[in-house]
Amino acid sequence: MPRIDHSTILSSLKADLLRQEDASLSPLATLSRDGISRIGEQRSDEMRLPFALDVDRILHSRAYTRYIDKTQVFSLVENDHITHRVLHVQLVSRIARTMGRFLGLNPDLIEAVALGHDIGHPPFGHDGERFLAELCGEYGLPVFQHNIQSVHYLDRIERRGRGWNLTLQTMDGILCHDGEVHNQRLIPARDKDFAAFDREIREKSVNPAQPLVPMTLEGCVVRFADTIGYIGRDIEDAIELGLIRRDEIPQSCRQLLGETNGAIVYSLVTDFVANSRLLEKGVGLSPEVSGELVRLKRFNYDRIYLNPAIKRGQERVRNCYQALFATFVADVEKNRRDSVIFTEFLDTLDPSYLDDHGAAAMARDFIAGMTDDYFLAQAARMGCSVPVKTEKLMAS
Repeated sequence: MPRIDHSTILSSLKADLLRQEDASLSPLATLSRDGISRIGEQRSDEMRLPFALDVDRILHSRAYTRYIDKTQVFSLVENDHITHRVLHVQLVSRIARTMGRFLGLNPDLIEAVALGHDIGHPPFGHDGERFLAELCGEYGLPVFQHNIQSVHYLDRIERRGRGWNLTLQTMDGILCHDGEVHNQRLIPARDKDFAAFDREIREKSVNPAQPLVPMTLEGCVVRFADTIGYIGRDIEDAIELGLIRRDEIPQSCRQLLGETNGAIVYSLVTDFVANSRLLEKGVGLSPEVSGELVRLKRFNYDRIYLNPAIKRGQERVRNCYQALFATFVADVEKNRRDSVIFTEFLDTLDPSYLDDHGAAAMARDFIAGMTDDYFLAQAARMGCSVPVKTEKLMAS
């Protein structure tokens, strides 16, 4: 029996996939053949297209594995039905792929951006991000921002410091994903290369308020999907925990968007798709729906995210952040090789990482990558008073 020439078969299959993209995707979509990486990779036996390869690399990253024990909104509550970070990114991926399918966009690029967009989130969600940002300021580092940290992890820390060599389009979508910023419409900033991308990171590090726009429509879709993925789901979690009642959702929001997560997602997705089909260059929501989404966001902030009942134990979490950061900086500066920052982090990295990161940056990167439980375990070992999980929300 003649030997099968795998490389020829795979090359032919890959060419077929590229032709299918040409025939089926929108003229405004990002084609896989246009995916570019910092380091060129030539493998004749690689049948995956560049953005599909990004998806696999993100899924196999150690940081992705740690999503499973990272807070989305509600921490320190014993309830198996509350959303964690891993479910959030999966919901964003599914919602974004649905929207992208109707718009003829590249599903692999959408999935890569969606799955990787929150890799850099530290323990205890946005409160943890705020605590870490304060510490970075105290130690002379740029203000911590989880989107920049996501890129940093995937590009510089994963694979023993070599990074995953993801495409520019994927990393740009991750950097520019901010679902907290409200936009009615987005038009991609297409003219980017790695020099422009690196410049945006530097500028954003200095000025966190600087707006960023994805370079692809796929990245723009994920940015909208991020909001759609959390806005109704957080309401369902808050109702599950007795924090709010469904009839407290603003009446105009209930009438136009619905009062359940399923109805809200459906209303936002269908409006987004229908409205985007009418736009020549960008994507977005209709003015009416966009206005109600802003109103619903305000409701969530006032009644959920800033509610004292979900802040229980956060002052102790802040104290733990301060203690861990100070201890790890001292451990690095004094070369305490038995410290966990060496044994479980720095000793696993390429020397190039050690050469261009100071002690405070090393402490930031180690803490940012921790799961909630690992963070609390390390703090307890240092003698910190750590909060404990309860079955119900209680006021601080």
